[in-house]
Amino acid sequence: MTAPHHLTPFVASLALALAACSSGSEPAGPPPLEGADIGGDFTLTGEDGEDVSFGDFDGQYRTVYFGYTFCPDVCPVDVQRAMAGLKRFEESDPERAAKIQPLFVSVDPQRDTPEVLREFTNAFHPRLIGMTGTKEQLDEVVADFGGTYSIGEESEAGGYLVDHTRFTFLFGPDGEPIAILPVDESAEAVAAELDRWVR
Repeated sequence: MTAPHHLTPFVASLALALAACSSGSEPAGPPPLEGADIGGDFTLTGEDGEDVSFGDFDGQYRTVYFGYTFCPDVCPVDVQRAMAGLKRFEESDPERAAKIQPLFVSVDPQRDTPEVLREFTNAFHPRLIGMTGTKEQLDEVVADFGGTYSIGEESEAGGYLVDHTRFTFLFGPDGEPIAILPVDESAEAVAAELDRWVR
C-alpha cells in the first residue's frame, strides 16, 4: 500500500528526521508532520456503544490507526508493535506515557461491532479505544487523516478484505500532527519515537 500523494513529502521528511536524530530523546528539529493538513475533530461510536470524539482527549497526545479487526495480517502486527512500543515507553517513563491516548478506528463497521472492537483492543493494550461509524462518517474521517480505504469483493464464504492505508499517527495535545510511528520496524523504534516527541 502506498502513501497518498499529499502525504509523500511528509513521509520523506519523517525518514530524514529519524536519520538525523541522535541516540538521546531530544528532537533534532521540528516534528516531521508539523504543518501537515491532516487530522481534525470527529465523533464515532466507541467500543462501549457510546459516542467518542477526537476532541474528548484534548490535552493528551493521541495515536491513531485505521484498520479492521478481521484483517488477516497487517493490522494485528501494526497494532501489536504500536502498543508494545507504548508499553515499553510506559515502563521507562510512566508519567509521560500516561499522557498518550491510543485510538483504533475500524473501517469495517459491518463486522466490527462494539463487542468485537472491545475484544480486539483489550488484546493489545488496556487503554486502547476502538471506534467505528457509518460509511459516510468513515469516508470523511479517513480523508481528513490523509488515508484511503476500500472494501473488497465478498467471497463465497461471506468474508472480504478491506484495503487501507497503514499509518500510525502521533498527534499532540492540541490535536496537531507530530509524526508517523515506525510500526514497520519494531516496538523499540516506536518507544524511541514516543520518547522523542512526548513531553
